[in-house]
Amino acid sequence: MTEQFFGLTDPGKQRKNNEDTYIAEITADNQFIIACVIDGVGGYAGGEVAAALARDIILKRLEKPSGEIIPIMLDCFNQANQKILFEKQNSKEHAHMACVCSLALVDIQNNQFYFAHVGDTRLYLVRDKSLVKITHDQSFVGFLEDSGRLTEEEAMKHPKRNEINKALGLDKHLGDDKEYVETGQSPFLTGDMLLLCSDGLTDMVNSMAINAIVSSDGSLKEKCHQLVDAANQNGGADNITVVLVHNNKQKVQFETAKPVANGNKSANEKINPLTGDDPLPAQKLLKTKNKTGMVTLLFVLMLFFFAVSAYEYIKNKDNPPSLPMQSTVAVKRQKNKQEIKLQRVIDQAKGPVLILSDTSFTAPLLISGAIQINKDSLTIKAKGKIVLQSDSGYKGPAFQLSAKCKNVLLDSMSLVNFQVGITSFNNALDLKNTRFINCPVQVESTYTFPDKKYISGKLSPAAFRVDSIPLNKKK
Repeated sequence: MTEQFFGLTDPGKQRKNNEDTYIAEITADNQFIIACVIDGVGGYAGGEVAAALARDIILKRLEKPSGEIIPIMLDCFNQANQKILFEKQNSKEHAHMACVCSLALVDIQNNQFYFAHVGDTRLYLVRDKSLVKITHDQSFVGFLEDSGRLTEEEAMKHPKRNEINKALGLDKHLGDDKEYVETGQSPFLTGDMLLLCSDGLTDMVNSMAINAIVSSDGSLKEKCHQLVDAANQNGGADNITVVLVHNNKQKVQFETAKPVANGNKSANEKINPLTGDDPLPAQKLLKTKNKTGMVTLLFVLMLFFFAVSAYEYIKNKDNPPSLPMQSTVAVKRQKNKQEIKLQRVIDQAKGPVLILSDTSFTAPLLISGAIQINKDSLTIKAKGKIVLQSDSGYKGPAFQLSAKCKNVLLDSMSLVNFQVGITSFNNALDLKNTRFINCPVQVESTYTFPDKKYISGKLSPAAFRVDSIPLNKKK
């Protein structure tokens, strides 16, 4: 493989400073290409600072990514968001800074890409010379354009084009909103290309012109320069940043079997290299001998089989063999890939919050063995529809909290057909927007006390409450 990615940023024609930045490099383990465009907002210097902070956080978090990709990308955004908020509190000069960002992780080997997005930077997929917009602009004008109420040309000229409603550094609880960060994954086929760009390009150059450039011949470097030049030629009103990633693997081609030129001869039958006619006489003789020997061997084997069968029949005619005793050993169920993946993600969770995305765990997720939670404190939050369903014949719980757990929160998931939904110790369990469907015992809690000690007190009333709608939809 040759050129796979390239990035370029330019201040444009009307800005003195450049608040954009980008990432176009490969991870340390050579597994993923990191492609990212970050556009800073918040006045002179502030936007640059926010964009730089986000870039540093993302690169550090993605040094050696392991585990589920979408949750890792969400963690990148959460860490960047917290870092920007922290810096804003300590700098009056940068009190209004924030940034918007589109991030893609490209797995060339497995022909997949994953993305996370906040704001009005954009991610496009180029396939068969067609430009497909993947992300949605998180702005009022972007909504009008995506819903068909405005044409692209009208949206490009709208006076509120650059007013965004979501960014890193604006909301303290970024991770609590399922819809704040747009995420997804898609196949990345041979010949496909990704374009990530800031609004400095898309405000100046329409999609038809962009597609003409990225679909033309030339290197990724040449195409990036052509995109920046086109934006500047149309006014260059803002900073311009573009990143291109190309799946340039060679397509696998299979040769069609050629028909034999001489009559109806088998494709495996060799032709006399001297005359082009039938095989040499010695070769024919060898084939005839091989066939005769094979027939003789099969005949001998058949006779042996019949002789053994007759012997066994006579031997067991009067004394039929007794039936074997049935084994009473329980067969241990083999966990499926989804279960194994979920357990691994929980075991490898870094930090107090773990986000499970329905793009990684398809519903329903069949459970044949309890998912173990052994961490002191952990919030497991579902993004999208996460449903855990008991496999047929399984009688255990969906989740089993160990005695080590002190505070475990399960947020926005459904448990279906479990005899016991969750087992816990010492009131360590906290629930939010969790549903139990056809679960006779929803929560089973065990209390552990020191051995041989006198215990006094009583169990406190449960603090759970029942709602018909999720908490975040209440007014």
